[in-house]
Amino acid sequence: MTSRPVIDDLSSFWMPFTANRQFKAAPRLIEGAKGMYYRATDGREILDACAGLWCVNAGHCRDEIVAAIQQQAATLDFAPTFQMGHPLAFEAASKVAAIMPDGLDRIFFTNSGSESVDTALKIALAYHRARGEGQRTRLIGRERGYHGVGFGGISVGGIAPNRKAFSGALLPSVDHLPHTHAPEHNAFTKGQPTWGAHLADELERIVALHDPSTIAAVIVEPLAGSTGVLVPPQGYLQKLREICTKHGILLIFDEVITGFGRLGKPFGSQKLGVLPDLFTTAKGMTNGAVPMGAVFVRDSIYEAFMQGPDGIELFHGYTYSGHPLACAAGIGTLDTYQEEGLLERATSLEKHWEDAIHSLKGAPNVIDIRNIGLMGAIEFAPKPGAPGSRGYNALVKCFEAGVLTRYTADTLAFSPPLIVQKTQIDQIFEMVGKVLKTLD
Repeated sequence: MTSRPVIDDLSSFWMPFTANRQFKAAPRLIEGAKGMYYRATDGREILDACAGLWCVNAGHCRDEIVAAIQQQAATLDFAPTFQMGHPLAFEAASKVAAIMPDGLDRIFFTNSGSESVDTALKIALAYHRARGEGQRTRLIGRERGYHGVGFGGISVGGIAPNRKAFSGALLPSVDHLPHTHAPEHNAFTKGQPTWGAHLADELERIVALHDPSTIAAVIVEPLAGSTGVLVPPQGYLQKLREICTKHGILLIFDEVITGFGRLGKPFGSQKLGVLPDLFTTAKGMTNGAVPMGAVFVRDSIYEAFMQGPDGIELFHGYTYSGHPLACAAGIGTLDTYQEEGLLERATSLEKHWEDAIHSLKGAPNVIDIRNIGLMGAIEFAPKPGAPGSRGYNALVKCFEAGVLTRYTADTLAFSPPLIVQKTQIDQIFEMVGKVLKTLD
């Protein structure tokens, strides 16, 4: 493959979630990828320890997915799905419905996790209105939750830097559960912590405060990813489910990260044993090759919209909902997952992954390590006067050492492609371990 010349002018692209001045002073540029590896513009191979951005679950540039996209681009580049359709959208929906938990097989296509979240929130509000309970307008999120960057998502989300510049324009009637991160009780837990199920009881207090008849939905990540891989305590999600059912509140799971095999089942809800009423996906849905997301909805919710007079049942959608190239990528991705057993593969690797990441306990500045499935995180003690700097420096040094990680504040997060081999797992944490010894 011939390399393109390195771009000298980096000024025009305003990079997302990036310290632009820091990056452009010392850029880290990637020009190619295959399998488990990226290729940097200086020719180095970079072992991908975070599946791109939690999304490349089948590994990079898979021939089957590439061919599906190429063929579709030459056959049907675009078709509207407002008042008409194309066969591939229905095929994609049917294929993914086949791996859904029972009763959650109505699918609304979006283009990203952010769009999926806003769509799920709108469906929840409209559902209650369709049933004659239009007073249910309150939404409950969780501290440290990440639900994308739409105004709905940041309103129910709970990551302070994502909200503070927009705080005067967020959705009204939103409350938040406390987060579940408690290293004073759960540091270095392997799998789900035993302490913390009682934190779900706070939902009962919020329900009593606002009146349950005013609450439309509770939205949480079954496992909080972007804030640093916060694994739910044993029994916590079950309690949320019980409280929501008791009060007629819809439970929404944000499975943008935990979907498509990340925890050893097709979806995190299946691994964790709790079924929501709606859940959102994106990322691994197309292996990151073409933007696509979806909301999966209980049959009973869908049917509530189908009871009125003929006409548009939900005034919502996107120009690119069910885009032909995205559908082709999704079908090719799902075929690859199923043919190679990738939706369950994390189960066979989980113990090896767990042992490898926890081998770094005792490394300088490490105050917590946590894991589940093929996800994990290493948390550092904040540097006095410079919180977040250890996490950022670790990210940069890991890239220089040849491994791509993800950081948030003073936490390194890991979620490799599901094709990762045990020797590559060992290599990831061997390289990271060397980096940790160099952090001040």
